[in-house]
Amino acid sequence: MSKQTICIASPALAQANNGNWQTARRWAQFLGARFEVEIASDWRDAAPPDLLIALHARRSAAPLARFCADYPRRPTILVLTGTDLYRDIHADADAQASLERARALVLLQPAGLSELPLHLRAKAHVIYQSAPSLQPALHAAAPRHHDILMVGHLREEKDPRTFMQAAALVTAPSARLVHIGGVLDPALGDAAAAAACATAGRYEWLGALPHADTRQRLKHAHAMAICSRMEGGANVIIEAVTSGVPVLASDINGNRGMLGEDYLGYFPQGDAQGLAALIDRSINDPAWYAALQEQCAQRAKLFAPEAEQAALLDLVDNLLHTN
Repeated sequence: MSKQTICIASPALAQANNGNWQTARRWAQFLGARFEVEIASDWRDAAPPDLLIALHARRSAAPLARFCADYPRRPTILVLTGTDLYRDIHADADAQASLERARALVLLQPAGLSELPLHLRAKAHVIYQSAPSLQPALHAAAPRHHDILMVGHLREEKDPRTFMQAAALVTAPSARLVHIGGVLDPALGDAAAAAACATAGRYEWLGALPHADTRQRLKHAHAMAICSRMEGGANVIIEAVTSGVPVLASDINGNRGMLGEDYLGYFPQGDAQGLAALIDRSINDPAWYAALQEQCAQRAKLFAPEAEQAALLDLVDNLLHTN
């Protein structure tokens, strides 16, 4: 008996190496043992699948609309991955139509439920993303550098300027702010290059790196900073937490959904001085840093690959069984 087929319609493919691609790649692996799975920008590139998973309400609106029109009885899942949840569904007609069309909605953390219209929340499911755990790196008692890593392409939604500005405000001599990410906004690329020159080694911009290299860099960091203006459920938070690396996070809905309401490591979004103060405290206050580590360790079980796979397979099986 042939396997049922699934297409993951992703606005980003391998060359983008961004959050949407990482989600698509991981879900294809999770589903592959039970189904025939293809990742494509449009399901029409192959035979029509038995189930369509569309990533991003606005950017995948066209393939989702065509599939629902051509195969109205076949199930669809819409994954709200970030900018669509916190921006597009409130203003963009295509994104709003996607919410109505999809048979099921997936959010990457529970705080995002409040963004959905009330009548759509019943078809929403929360599936935390995951990453394999890495053995935490051993650090010297008095290291020469405490690397604070930011991972994210240079675009306004990630607010890299706050990270750059914090480099000029930290006071701990060992602090070094290291940024991994390619240029999507040329003006921000210019700003990164200028910051690297102006801070005499306090801020380093490494550009884009392969995912495996980035994960190893993250594993050896003192902390990870995420400065974003909006996030659906940042995979880089998961990769930090599952590597034993504490997170310093902008105080936004999506980050609270990942790290919890009582997490100690928040700073006001856009507040470079607030981020710098947390960096200094993480280096100078061992007890506070240990508390951050413990809070992250408590969240790590939410981000286990087996938990994500089980939740995803359960949703897909139910949709195909009841179709």
